[in-house]
Amino acid sequence: MSETKNSQQTGRYDMLQNAAGEILIIIEYREGGPENPRLVYDGGDQALLYRSRESAFMLNSIAEEARMPLKSVNEVLMVEIENDDVAREYKVPVRVVRNLQALA
Repeated sequence: MSETKNSQQTGRYDMLQNAAGEILIIIEYREGGPENPRLVYDGGDQALLYRSRESAFMLNSIAEEARMPLKSVNEVLMVEIENDDVAREYKVPVRVVRNLQALA
């Protein structure tokens, strides 16, 4: 399935935090590599993973207990899974904004 330019897709993801406070986010594999990726977050229940000009991904329903830790880190480790195997992993800076909806 190819993605359209500036598409914002939503889907399943898992978010984990280790004892050191580092955050790992697991998503399904996406075609096309990340180019200057970043995670845009305002502390609420949604975050936008910008992977490239052609690919953005909404993380919806972020659990209440995950919000402050996510807002507090400078970067997250993003892992893309394909057929239960790690297809790609990369670090993504977290950009905290006042209002994610205002950017849409």
